[in-house]
Amino acid sequence: MRSRRFLTSGVVAALAVTLLHLPSPAAAAGELISQGKPVTASSTENAAAFPATAAVDGDTGTRWSSQFGDPQWLQVDLGATYAVDEVRLNWEAAHARGFAIHISADAADWSTVYTTATGTGGVQALPVSGTGRYVRLDLTARATQWGYSLWEFQVFGTPEGGGPADDGLLSYNRPATASTFQDDGACQGCAPARATDLDPATRWATSPVNGWVDPGWITIDLGAPATVTKVVLQWDPAYATAYRIQVSNDNATWTTIHQTNAGRGFKETLTVDGTGRYVRMYGTARSNGYGYSLWEFQVYGTGGDPTPPPPAPPAPDFTRLAWSDEFNGANGATPDPAKWTPETGPGVNNELQYYTNNDNARMDGAGNLVIQARREVTPGSSCPPDPLSGGSTTCQYTSGRLNTAGKLDFTYGRVEARVRVSSGQGLWPAFWMLGSNFFQGRQWPACGEIDILEHVGKEPNNVYSTLHAPAYFGAGGHGAPLDLGQAANAAYHVFAVEWGPTRMRFFVDGNNFFTVDKDTLETTRGPWVYDHPFFLILNNAVGGDWPGPPNASTQFPQNMLIDYVRVYR
Repeated sequence: MRSRRFLTSGVVAALAVTLLHLPSPAAAAGELISQGKPVTASSTENAAAFPATAAVDGDTGTRWSSQFGDPQWLQVDLGATYAVDEVRLNWEAAHARGFAIHISADAADWSTVYTTATGTGGVQALPVSGTGRYVRLDLTARATQWGYSLWEFQVFGTPEGGGPADDGLLSYNRPATASTFQDDGACQGCAPARATDLDPATRWATSPVNGWVDPGWITIDLGAPATVTKVVLQWDPAYATAYRIQVSNDNATWTTIHQTNAGRGFKETLTVDGTGRYVRMYGTARSNGYGYSLWEFQVYGTGGDPTPPPPAPPAPDFTRLAWSDEFNGANGATPDPAKWTPETGPGVNNELQYYTNNDNARMDGAGNLVIQARREVTPGSSCPPDPLSGGSTTCQYTSGRLNTAGKLDFTYGRVEARVRVSSGQGLWPAFWMLGSNFFQGRQWPACGEIDILEHVGKEPNNVYSTLHAPAYFGAGGHGAPLDLGQAANAAYHVFAVEWGPTRMRFFVDGNNFFTVDKDTLETTRGPWVYDHPFFLILNNAVGGDWPGPPNASTQFPQNMLIDYVRVYR
């Protein structure tokens, strides 16, 4: 869709999690190397509530739980070969009496580094000694009638050979200063800290006060001396064509470790070599008449005083059905209120319809949800009250729009719907997703939008899939059309997206017609803003900036039929 001002507001429930505070065991010889790494398990009690990933997410308020039976196992892939010197197990009450810890280079041949038949539960800090990429916890005897359950499974060690750890992100939420920063209607609160917050939808920008001038700079204090090996700059269109990356120990005397007069903007990943507590981007020539602006300024290396970034969301499983609505209600029944909220109010994007409180969204008794757009001939209950008289007033068109906000919000997965669209001049049916942080005050398009299906009736055979973000939105969104080879409303089609941390693939009837690769997007269009929860939306709009208004050829009523909506994750 082309703009995302919401029609109604609602209360989105937030679950408060009380963290379990535990005494810290003795420090391990190595560093924590398992957090956020790929993890697999023999089973889960409930994959949505207690996934294997919860054991390595760094959150002692989430846990993995197995099914109720022996044996079970949990295995983490460290991603490289490490000398492992300690394993910490933070058990829930359902702990193991008998278990062993194994290490392997290839996940096939295993060496035992610890075994016990008298496990005590609680927090266990277990000294071990072994080298490998994979660490496996084999569970053979339960202490309770339940399964096995771990708040955290932590592995500590050092890279093979005892060298320095893999270069990490040193700049997350570190203090930053700049030559100037912008804070006005065009870029509110665009302070230096916005470039180090790992939020790809917020940015730092130099101030227009007294005119945008050269040079312009931003400096990050890493907190302690560090060896810097990589810098990532994610530029706004106001980028530097000439700049230097510099390091300093005292924030006064600078050493240049990278310099260019051919900056190209978008995402630039720079391999560098330097040592210092402070890292600075020092811009000397601008790409246009504006200043300098960075969505992200990331510094990688070793040392410093880094703040660990938040754990990544669990990787998706595109085959496990987690949520669905098959719309099997009786004829005339309204959508399930446990799954869908009707939005009410006038349209946006210069649309012409008024969205009603399910007056235009009903089951047909044949397994479909029908969202009907119709032209209202006389005033009625579907129309809003006149603000002056308090009575009904004529609304020319009515329709329906439903969302799952606060009822289904999720990150990553396969999302699909079987739909027969409405069509004709002025019709605009859609199945799409909006970032849930919209309800925490994040405006569109900063919240992100994933359009799985859009159809505009003036293009009878075409359907579209499109992404919207602060750097590409509206008519400039990143998307693609698909010509179905027949009128889009002639038959049902299955519209789907497979959404993960590194790419999205869009499908119609199993045909992957459009793929978005994260790295390619960031280096050609702008930031990827899709690593957080989103919710679903179905609507059948009339008119608007893209389709234009209905004309004499447009027939009403117009039905958008939805056979099912399914989410796999």
